[in-house]
Amino acid sequence: MWYSAGENYEPNAIGYAVSHDGLHWEKYPRNPVFIAAGQGWDSHKVAGCQVIRRKEDYIMFYIGYRNDDAARIGMACSKNGIDGWVRHPGNPIVSPDPGAWDGDACYKPYALFDGQNWRLYYNGRKGGVEQIGLAEYAGADL
Repeated sequence: MWYSAGENYEPNAIGYAVSHDGLHWEKYPRNPVFIAAGQGWDSHKVAGCQVIRRKEDYIMFYIGYRNDDAARIGMACSKNGIDGWVRHPGNPIVSPDPGAWDGDACYKPYALFDGQNWRLYYNGRKGGVEQIGLAEYAGADL
């Protein structure tokens, strides 16, 4: 299981834990497994990830923050799903659209692959209004 941990308001890192029964969990001893970048759009904190296992690797969709209010969605890959995460060069993959319903922040990603295309559901916010949006990517190769 991958989880967000750290601060009270929007945790600041992603950890990993394993369980043999779904009730008792053991945290990975070298947590966190994914942290904020040194600079750029996700330099403040990372949280709220979804990890999907593919044939050759693991892909993570995550929330990256430049500050507490500026959230975008990024993607990273790892061979084993625990360490060696490499951020996608096209990050952020979903960003706020100034003036639109998601003009302030994009976060809480949930991706699905239907065998041909990717669909990424996410929360968007403008002012105090939060709604759910959909971003699509044609093709299997991200």
